[in-house]
Amino acid sequence: MNVHTKKFLIDGPVGKIEVALDSPDGTARGIALVAHPHPLFGGSMDNKVAQTLARTLVQLGYVTYRSNFRGVGQTEGAYDEGIGEREDLLAVIAHMREQPGQASMPLVLAGFSFGTAVVSHVARMLAERGQSVERMVFVGTAASRFDVATVPENTLVIHGEQDDTVPIGSVFDWARPQELPVVVIPGAEHFLHRKLHILKRIVVDAWR
Repeated sequence: MNVHTKKFLIDGPVGKIEVALDSPDGTARGIALVAHPHPLFGGSMDNKVAQTLARTLVQLGYVTYRSNFRGVGQTEGAYDEGIGEREDLLAVIAHMREQPGQASMPLVLAGFSFGTAVVSHVARMLAERGQSVERMVFVGTAASRFDVATVPENTLVIHGEQDDTVPIGSVFDWARPQELPVVVIPGAEHFLHRKLHILKRIVVDAWR
């Protein structure tokens, strides 16, 4: 992402997990984890949307982690349809919590596309363990392709108007029973080509 990004490997349930870390200038307000799009379609932690989310969260003061899912980059294992990937993210969060000063920091979870489905279940699993999530950010929520769990009411949901990978109607169908607002970026497709500056602005504005 930038010259200050640190990349390293941690132990996961089925082998090593590749992690990238970016830290804000000054005192951090919390920690954040960003989950990337589908591993079988070129998704990685270096995806432009995932990087934009990470950059924005760093700007907002969060120590921000990204990790590669199974079979991507240096992360070991093979694609597990979003099931084993939940355990991998929980391992990354456990690592985050073990770092000095981060044990009790507020946690933000963000995801793009496939990453939203995985993160939604991770948040539910954390809640079952009595661990809270301060806020979540979903971009291109994969509601038409995966089982995306119910999320907290303060989840920020952002979607492209012209997304033909995940039709916006499916996101409305997922959000409607939860009475969850959806922020729509006019003219944007799934990967938010030439709209990443708008994504950043929406997230920053939501934190004000």
